[in-house]
Amino acid sequence: MTKFFYAILITALLVVGIPISNRHVNAAECKDLKIIFARGSGEVQDKNESFLAFKSSLETKLKTTSLSYDFTDLKYPAIAVTDDIFVALGALFGGGNSYAFGESVKVGTNNLISLIDSSTCEKTKYILAGYSQGAIVVINSLSKIDSNKIIYAATFGDPKLYLPEGAGIFPAACRNQDLSNYRIYVPDCYAHNGLLGGTNPYQTENYIDKLGTWCNKMDIMCSGHFNIDNHISYVDDNLYEDASRIIFSKITKYFDIKSNIASPHDTAILLDTTGSMGPLIFKFKNEAVRLATETFNKGGRIALYEYRDLDDPFEPVEHCVFETCTLKDFIKAIDSIEVSGGGDEPESLLSAALHTMRNLNWQRGATKSIVVLTDAGFLSPDRDGASYQQVVKLSREIDPVNFYIITPERNEYKYLELANDTDGKVVTDFDKLSLLTDFIIERADSLPKVEAVETEFIKPTLTIDDVSHTAADSFTISVTSSTGKTLVILNDAVLGITSENKFTITDVNTLNTNTLGLIPISDTERGDAVIVTLDQPLNEAKIKESKPESEQSILKAPNTGFKSEIML
Repeated sequence: MTKFFYAILITALLVVGIPISNRHVNAAECKDLKIIFARGSGEVQDKNESFLAFKSSLETKLKTTSLSYDFTDLKYPAIAVTDDIFVALGALFGGGNSYAFGESVKVGTNNLISLIDSSTCEKTKYILAGYSQGAIVVINSLSKIDSNKIIYAATFGDPKLYLPEGAGIFPAACRNQDLSNYRIYVPDCYAHNGLLGGTNPYQTENYIDKLGTWCNKMDIMCSGHFNIDNHISYVDDNLYEDASRIIFSKITKYFDIKSNIASPHDTAILLDTTGSMGPLIFKFKNEAVRLATETFNKGGRIALYEYRDLDDPFEPVEHCVFETCTLKDFIKAIDSIEVSGGGDEPESLLSAALHTMRNLNWQRGATKSIVVLTDAGFLSPDRDGASYQQVVKLSREIDPVNFYIITPERNEYKYLELANDTDGKVVTDFDKLSLLTDFIIERADSLPKVEAVETEFIKPTLTIDDVSHTAADSFTISVTSSTGKTLVILNDAVLGITSENKFTITDVNTLNTNTLGLIPISDTERGDAVIVTLDQPLNEAKIKESKPESEQSILKAPNTGFKSEIML
């Protein structure tokens, strides 16, 4: 009976088309994690340095876990560019909506969505990343993908980056205020719209804490500067490595697994030891030991200094330094500290901070922190001339050093600017010091969200005075540019840079809707693009059937058609 029963069962399974052995094979093939990368313009699939650098940085960390995973360099045209700056810029324009560049982006977007939607592996989660043209592909896809399937998405050098805090003459970002949740490393506080305009909203509510963007310092595609070299140096500047730390921390948190990666942390603790500090140091001591313990467990390093007031007289005292400090040394040192003196306020924090930063051997690539415990404010300039600007500048130059100030609530306003300017925090609730320790330990990025502004930045501006249809395939444009120079882009092609305030574009393909981008530029900066849609027909009031004036610049529109079948 038993053999007969199994024979019937097997026959039934074969009839309905369920191969017994494949059921287990298919389950085994479902990875815990799939990482999909969308490469930039002209990069060769599976062989480009962007994908390989991103894969190498993250795979090194994933190998320390038991997770199953694979990497995919998304199959899509990633339409090519050349080394010529005009062609390079041109192949990265089109607003994602037209001609060769737009078609390439659409193919990439459809392929990415299809790759995820067609999967039958319900348990598989995804990491998405994209560079340049690929960044647009990722952002365009997110709204069409179930966010529950995505652990994190990262964009690099996005020509359609949107950061509202970068708008205006003196943007909020330059004051370290109102920074976007997805802003991970965008040092230019004037970064507002990408070269192709901005995707607004860039981050939807269901991707909060699941999206991060990196824009290199003067990258023409996403910052307010005019530099193509910074757009092609994401590998050399270790930005993929920086991103891999954040992504890996998101992965380990999602799967609730312990990270075995030695996270490089350098944390210096700076104690105000004037007479009134006894109770605060007593409250802080246990948490300081926990912070040191967790830091050592993660492969990091600890230093300990104390300071008072230079009028005491009292120079900063070094108790423990990165190279030699052990947990035993740290506990012994913090137990030995005595409080005395003081009686006046504020104290010499700036001098002590400069001394600490200059005398410690900070580890390259580590996440760097100074934790200050004080019940008083600080002098600027300090009694020895140390200034606030020097402290912030040096903290940035070191990579940066983030300041975390623990102080009674009455002093919070005194330290907010220092915390903001160094990407740190002010903590006034002594019952929640453990949250600060957890935040410092879990931080994985070593780069500043915004760098300090040291020079005056005047963003170029442009206004369009008139757009006229001067012939069947020609348009004449009149502009006013603050710099006198305008970068002219039609669809996905850079036509050139003109210093004329009136110019004509000829040979326009009038069978399509054309997107004209006019960008004011100087030798080193660029303004936001002013976009004009050249539809057929134009408003009758704008049509002026006349020949271009001889002194005008004449820019010829190239043939920018593109045909491609969707590649799945």
